[in-house]
Amino acid sequence: MSEEKKGLTIYQIADQFIALANQLSQQENDIGKVGTGMRYAASRFNAFEAAIKSTDLAAEKDNALEWFSNEYKEMLDENLKDHIAYPPGAKREEEKSDNGVETFTVEK
Repeated sequence: MSEEKKGLTIYQIADQFIALANQLSQQENDIGKVGTGMRYAASRFNAFEAAIKSTDLAAEKDNALEWFSNEYKEMLDENLKDHIAYPPGAKREEEKSDNGVETFTVEK
């Protein structure tokens, strides 16, 4: 029986982007510049994702824009609440669980 390769979770992928953002923030000494770069990169990649998944992006553009915007808003809301509860540098009693997170893998 072959061992099935598991893909990275969304949290593991996000952690890799955050590590790079932290590195760039130290290098550039400008967290706002890095945040803007990440948002721009996310928007470019999400536009590419929408283009790949869509059969008619021109017709589906408004729906894609609404869907991605809502996804981002929900994620930002969750993370803002997290930083309110645990400001940067605060100790956490328990770490977030990664159980039940959907993974996205490319089927071959």
